[in-house]
Amino acid sequence: MGFFTDAYDLFCISLVTKLLGRIYYHVDGAPKPGSLPPNVSAAVNGVAFCGTLSGQLFFGWLGDKLGRKKVYGMTLMLMVVCSIASSLSFGHDQKAVMATLCFFRFWLGFRIGGDYPLSATIMSEYANKKTRGAFIAAVFAMQGLGGLEFWPVVSLLLLFPLLSRLDFIHRLHKIGGRNP
Repeated sequence: MGFFTDAYDLFCISLVTKLLGRIYYHVDGAPKPGSLPPNVSAAVNGVAFCGTLSGQLFFGWLGDKLGRKKVYGMTLMLMVVCSIASSLSFGHDQKAVMATLCFFRFWLGFRIGGDYPLSATIMSEYANKKTRGAFIAAVFAMQGLGGLEFWPVVSLLLLFPLLSRLDFIHRLHKIGGRNP
């Protein structure tokens, strides 16, 4: 579950930012759909990576102190909470929604950072000598598959009948990261 959901959570936001621009930065009567300003787009896209760096340092240290399996369970619980919270980013105006989204995306990235050192280490510790290399390769291969998860396809299928409900689609897309 680890690297698969991590990749989805990190890379789905590039698709979501297009929808956010159309929803919150649309100008009535404009020939083009709305888009996020560059500084907002950079903040929404980059804040999770800042959290990832912090999470790697913190959860790596905490895993050594409390035990990797216990801390890995904590990161999985944090994943569910932060995925749901980022999909429910609250507020009606654009600044409130972007601020809460960035806040929850930071903590989601913090959790992802915890998963990086823990999942590969746990796999290498509990795999037998013969299959260890294959299992480690499988762990890291899940990151590529997570970027191709089926939620973008589901989002596109939902887009046609729910075109007027783009707000619902971007929230559904963000919450998809909690599904393994």
